[in-house]
Amino acid sequence: MDEEVFNMQLRKFLKNVGVTSQREIESAVRAALEAGTLKGDETVKAKVTLSIEALGLNTEIDGDIQLV
Repeated sequence: MDEEVFNMQLRKFLKNVGVTSQREIESAVRAALEAGTLKGDETVKAKVTLSIEALGLNTEIDGDIQLV
């Protein structure tokens, strides 16, 4: 395994995950605000599931996102 290539590919994947996740969360929060299901002063719980089938990896990451 080439550590440098692996590191670069991992960073590229994580950047894509971060950018895509942020866009999706922002869109969902805006839609919920427009629909009135959120007031805008909440903290919403978030969960991400990371899985890599070939490695048998399946883990969940929990967190809170404060809107104010």
